[in-house]
Amino acid sequence: MSYTKRELVEGAMAELGLASYSFDLMPEQLELALRRLDSMLAEWNGRGLRLSYPIPDGTSDSDAASDSVVPDHAWEAIVTNLAVRIGPSYGKQVSPQTLTTARHSLNTVMAKAAMPGEMQMTDLPTGAGNKQLDQPFMDGPEDALVAGPDSALDFN
Repeated sequence: MSYTKRELVEGAMAELGLASYSFDLMPEQLELALRRLDSMLAEWNGRGLRLSYPIPDGTSDSDAASDSVVPDHAWEAIVTNLAVRIGPSYGKQVSPQTLTTARHSLNTVMAKAAMPGEMQMTDLPTGAGNKQLDQPFMDGPEDALVAGPDSALDFN
């Protein structure tokens, strides 16, 4: 089970210093933060960073209680980058540590998404990195001309 959308928003609020014990999130503030979260992850999706986050069809389709379905390694990047995006809406300036964490965690998520999975190639031609166990060397070149000295040669 991954984090809910509400937990991601609350994490961003806590990053801004608006912790739940001193700041109650109003429904319209939650709606605004959810829209910013949806738009941020839609932008990341457009950049090729697909985290399986369910992007809603419209602005009113986002449910705060729904599961975000993002992997755990992306949580820090989402929370800190969302805090950077919504901080000015609350008159809060994010700390330099939060900015650094946001940048580094997003770079980590992008690097993990860019790293291709391991593959086993079975049809790689010999000489392109594929060596057979019983035939460590490539075969010699074949004669392109198979006509002998006394046979006829046809040209098309």
